[in-house]
Amino acid sequence: QHYKVRVWRNIDLREKQNKGFFAKNGEISRLIIDAVKSGEMPDIYKNDSLTSKYSKEEFLGFLVQQQAETYQAWTPTQDFYTDDITTYNGRNYRAVQDSKGVTPSEDATDNWAVTTQGSGLPYAVSDMTTIHMMEDVIFDRRRSRLYYDIQGMEIIIPGEKTTSGFNLSLGWFKYKDLEKLFRNNIPKAVWFNRQNTAQNKNFADAILLRLFQGSVYKIQNPDDETISETYIGNGRPYRESIWAREWTEMMLMEKEHNLWEF
Repeated sequence: QHYKVRVWRNIDLREKQNKGFFAKNGEISRLIIDAVKSGEMPDIYKNDSLTSKYSKEEFLGFLVQQQAETYQAWTPTQDFYTDDITTYNGRNYRAVQDSKGVTPSEDATDNWAVTTQGSGLPYAVSDMTTIHMMEDVIFDRRRSRLYYDIQGMEIIIPGEKTTSGFNLSLGWFKYKDLEKLFRNNIPKAVWFNRQNTAQNKNFADAILLRLFQGSVYKIQNPDDETISETYIGNGRPYRESIWAREWTEMMLMEKEHNLWEF
């Protein structure tokens, strides 16, 4: 290695160039979440150090937008009035009319109706529109070639979709684990080519070919700050940090150009 720098990119899956990773019912985030639920992806990391982990239960808790309400359990001695809600055998029922001693069930339609009120509200996959990618940019002096070594990816729910108004991180995943997942799920891990569906590709191949657009939001530095944090911390307006991201991208491109003489 002659040159190496670590960069972090923000990939907005709603952008036209990135929509191939976010085709309806074939979203990259859906595949990852389903793999966590099934146990195929057991390792979910808390941050980009890729050391400390979340448990599966913690991860599934992040997927809940609104927690479920707990209602009083049904008892045969209690009076229930119209529109009262009670819990019986793990399901919620709404009283159709005043009653007492009538066991809630789907057959007792004169007195009870199954309701989803109070059930937890999960985030939709369509809300998970952002991915953060951490990669090493390496120049191999022996081969005179630049390599991109992706280390990990993070799924983000943007602040406009969360109840808190802040971006919600669902966790980081090592890219070597993700690549294995993509290769093992060829029918599901499909990058959609809108121009020519005969050239649809596996997610892993599409990422290898750099068929995505991701703006640099952080480059390795001693203070471990994002570009925005550096500018805002020095009293500069946020819009200047936007320009700085583009400038950083151009600097990396210029560095790649200059390295060819080695």
